[in-house]
Amino acid sequence: MTLPPRELLRRLFDAAVARAQPLQVMAGQLPSPPQHGRTLVLGAGKAGGAMAQALDALWPAETPLSGLVVTRYGHTPPAYAARPGRIAVVEAAHPVPDAAGEQAAARMLALVQDQQGLTPDDLVICLISGGASALLSLPAPGVTLADKQAVNRALLKSGATIAEMNCVRKHLSRIKGGRLAAACAPARVVTLTISDVPGDDPSVIASGPTVPDATTCADALAILARYGIDVPPAVRAALEAGALETPKPGDAVFANHVVHMTATPQQSLQAAAEAARAAGVAAYILSDEIEGESREVGKVHAALARAVARHGQPFARPCVILSGGETTVTIRPRAPGAAKGRGGRAGEFCMGLAQALQGQAGVWALAADTDGIDGVEDNAGARVAPDTLARAAAQGLCIADHLDRNDAYGYFDALGDLVITGPTHTNVNDFRAILIL
Repeated sequence: MTLPPRELLRRLFDAAVARAQPLQVMAGQLPSPPQHGRTLVLGAGKAGGAMAQALDALWPAETPLSGLVVTRYGHTPPAYAARPGRIAVVEAAHPVPDAAGEQAAARMLALVQDQQGLTPDDLVICLISGGASALLSLPAPGVTLADKQAVNRALLKSGATIAEMNCVRKHLSRIKGGRLAAACAPARVVTLTISDVPGDDPSVIASGPTVPDATTCADALAILARYGIDVPPAVRAALEAGALETPKPGDAVFANHVVHMTATPQQSLQAAAEAARAAGVAAYILSDEIEGESREVGKVHAALARAVARHGQPFARPCVILSGGETTVTIRPRAPGAAKGRGGRAGEFCMGLAQALQGQAGVWALAADTDGIDGVEDNAGARVAPDTLARAAAQGLCIADHLDRNDAYGYFDALGDLVITGPTHTNVNDFRAILIL
């Protein structure tokens, strides 16, 4: 290996992101244009703008195409924003929904119902990627946007898994949990999905707006109870009565529907592994489905890295260990007057990793979110080096204190070890690479 550790790790991250770029992965999965009907494009997610741009470029210029996609603020590809194409792209808030996302979802349903609805001759292409659970927010009857915002904030702080969060979100929505597909019937529906969830379950990705939902109102109530999350009495009553139930597997509304998984976390990890091997470093993928508390996952990765560094087991040095998935951060209560922490899953993982490595020689790491945003900050993630703790101590920084405050951003910013990429226009979730030399 001739590359410096930091440069190699960044190259691996870039390879993972490149593998999930919509223009690179959608070409072979587009449906044929309808012979007689119209083609309507609907979509949502952090990759939504780039997926719309890719579809517009790949779709025959002489074939009509129109529609609406919503993405996160600042995540529309600059070229498509400067020169809009046939698919309208609007932006909204993530991870807590706002009125712009609500309006976008309402516009999508209006497009579906335009001209007395769709027919079997029509084609609907749905572009779905992670982040759409917040971006495509249209509250169910009896639920307000404020209700959904409050539940989202509570879920994000609770440590709930993405599947648990999205189960609740589906049942409080008028468009997710298969309801968008139901609104499109009887048209042919083709969903192109970029996965950001462990297991690549299309019913969990973006809360599954176009696929059947096997979860129930009772499941949603159990999750709310598990994490001590309150909802307004009217919403609870509707859930208890089953009034907010979603379309289930076997429902006829899904009969004319196909789902294509265009990019997955595993594919991106494989691309990173290939880049490592090309640089002369053995690469091992642990899993693309790792979940759990970010700091605890960091400690487990540290134990493995130390075993490799000290004993050459279970892998020989030099090597890089790769993993993905979606970890969680449980926000700790702050003492009165205490400074508010900043950061996301990747930074919290790096703090847990650095604390457990205890300055282990020969170990470097990079963890980042493949959408370019770790939580709500402007960084994608952070780096760890053998001297991370020593450099922090020289500045008077205590990693335990920063962990207590969930303040990964402040810790790694002071060290110059934030990974800042800007929006990447895709999203296959967590990326972690640990290099042992």
